[in-house]
Amino acid sequence: MRLLRDELPRNYNSPTDKNTWRLLSSFIMDKSTIRSVSKHLQENPDAKVIFMVGAGISTPCGIPDFRSPKTGLYSNLSKLGLPFPEAVFDVDYFEENPKPFYTLAKELYPGNFKPSKFHYLMKLFEDKGRLRRIYTQNIDTLEREAKIHDKYIVEAHGSFASNVCIGCSQRFPVETFKAHLEPVKLEHKKDKGKKDEIEFDYARCDKCDSLIKPSIVFFGEGLPNNFFDTWDEDLEWLKKNKKGKHLVIVAGTSLSVYPFASLPSEVPLGFKRVLWNYEVVGEFRSNPRGGDLVFKGGSDEAAQELAKELNWLEELQELAGEEKEYKAKDAAEEVAAIANELENLDIGTETKKE
Repeated sequence: MRLLRDELPRNYNSPTDKNTWRLLSSFIMDKSTIRSVSKHLQENPDAKVIFMVGAGISTPCGIPDFRSPKTGLYSNLSKLGLPFPEAVFDVDYFEENPKPFYTLAKELYPGNFKPSKFHYLMKLFEDKGRLRRIYTQNIDTLEREAKIHDKYIVEAHGSFASNVCIGCSQRFPVETFKAHLEPVKLEHKKDKGKKDEIEFDYARCDKCDSLIKPSIVFFGEGLPNNFFDTWDEDLEWLKKNKKGKHLVIVAGTSLSVYPFASLPSEVPLGFKRVLWNYEVVGEFRSNPRGGDLVFKGGSDEAAQELAKELNWLEELQELAGEEKEYKAKDAAEEVAAIANELENLDIGTETKKE
């Protein structure tokens, strides 16, 4: 409790509610993990970082994740009339009815969204020579939008960056699919009881006439060879550089989709693993290691805090397009602000059992 009070301004009136202190303590402890990451990087200037990221790093950009109840993508696909939510990424269903995927792709297509602070933090790691690799489950290509070089990016589930024929596997450039995303409105003038429909002119292969889709891994398809080959290469690199004290940072993922979810468990012993997530998930929950560092919070919040600790904050703000005059609150101000909000909430006085 004394350490917690040290983070607060001297004139701050401490709350008496035990739950408030409990939540504040958790907040301070989580922030201390960011400081631990910063300290590790500063004390080991040759250490590089491998990022493993999921949809949570893109939700600040306005892109929904897939599995969150009520707000996730799968929970909001009822308007597409799917037999089950995951059908939108099912290759057999796509071949039968590509309209739902086209409808979704038009909304999610690259160019509609800008990278988050977390994406730009990864770009800073590249600029400063501290980035080894980014393994991403995301198909939004926001790592590319943040100008991170292709050689660092492994898109485990593919992306919109290229297209492929589902019949003969011929590759096509980005524009081949993108040019077909503008729908055509079909008017039903004769049948007054029938509503106008939106249809697409689906992209088809010039060799076999099969449908063309982005190089996104659908259910029923295997992950790209590049994912497995690069991970084998990075594992070998880690094993040969045990003294390098490299870091693995996992962020914004539920770690529920395999084989991607198995990556943290395969990190050799002796290397620190970091989790930045709202919940403790996967290997960090089922088989935690003594050196694991966990920050329970948003990825952009973690990115800003780490940038501040590393004295990279101004550079991060410039990359993210923020005003230079913007001054981030220091730890004491943030804690005081959160405490004020918590005191105004009806959070009760009973502490729930864990």
